[in-house]
Amino acid sequence: MSTILVTGAAGFIGFHVSQRLLEQGHHVVGIDNLNDYYDVNLKLSRLIRLQSQPQFQFHKLDLADRLGMESLFTTYSPDRVVHLAAQAGVRYSLTNPHTYVDSNLVGFLHVLEGCRQMGIQHLVFASSSSVYGANRKLPFSVEDNVDHPISLYAATKKANELMAHTYSHLYGIPTTGLRFFTVYGPWGRPDMATFSFTRSILEGKPIGVYNHGEMKRDFTYIDDVVEGVIQVLDHVPCRDELGDASGSQAPYRIYNIGNHQPVELLRFIEVLETSLGRKAEKNLLPLQPGDVLETYADIEALRRDIQFEPKTPIEVGIPRFVDWYCSYYGVTVNPRSVAAVDLR
Repeated sequence: MSTILVTGAAGFIGFHVSQRLLEQGHHVVGIDNLNDYYDVNLKLSRLIRLQSQPQFQFHKLDLADRLGMESLFTTYSPDRVVHLAAQAGVRYSLTNPHTYVDSNLVGFLHVLEGCRQMGIQHLVFASSSSVYGANRKLPFSVEDNVDHPISLYAATKKANELMAHTYSHLYGIPTTGLRFFTVYGPWGRPDMATFSFTRSILEGKPIGVYNHGEMKRDFTYIDDVVEGVIQVLDHVPCRDELGDASGSQAPYRIYNIGNHQPVELLRFIEVLETSLGRKAEKNLLPLQPGDVLETYADIEALRRDIQFEPKTPIEVGIPRFVDWYCSYYGVTVNPRSVAAVDLR
């Protein structure tokens, strides 16, 4: 089995990916800086579950710590790297831009340098659907131009893709970037809609519904995302002598990883209300800077290369999230019967 470095191991996706790798028998080295962008206790709770397994080793480390990152790569010489750590959030980037540069640009360079020095077998890194920015063509395809980001967060993710391609081209590092589309599920991030809406509804507080609800998102359940990440990790790209818009001639690929089924925001709220057995008080607001009206993932490339097929509609995924939330926070709800959930 391999030694796999997972950055952002105490984060939402990093936690779930680390769990799956440990189940497969791999030695997982996890790093995270445990910053306070959201509740650190949630990150620590995830971490406790990982640290209970002997094949997991954790280091509290900031990606921007150059010497610390160099030491980590030298000490463990990982076979593969799953880079999921980043400063997340579109709106937060409007008020805290320097954090994004430190983590998403400087930190990513240190990851790339570590991969170069150690000659790793495969680097899989997190990009984002945010890179599609002002694009109006739907669904979003990896062959589309992504030169018009509308938030600094999106710009750093686009920069990550360019930096990764450069290293892949120059040093032959097999590299795959994954553009995630609105991931949700148990152990999710408190700043994301599923979590924040649930909390507000249960506390009897209004929820902020941007663009008056006239938005769609390609909500993607965490189990589907993890399955995609694990399969991609085992699918090492080779040099492409012909090259194409998504891969070039380097051993480098970019994929969308989404549910391929956009959901209206008001429909999403409706299913959440059913799962909680409570109505939401909606505070209708204008579109926020940096937000897009709709996301929709074209996943044909991922289907072709690893037979990826998302399996979880929101009518299944949201009740699973609510079950976790209520268990974790000790909340009791009275959801309507399953028959009341319209599977449309």
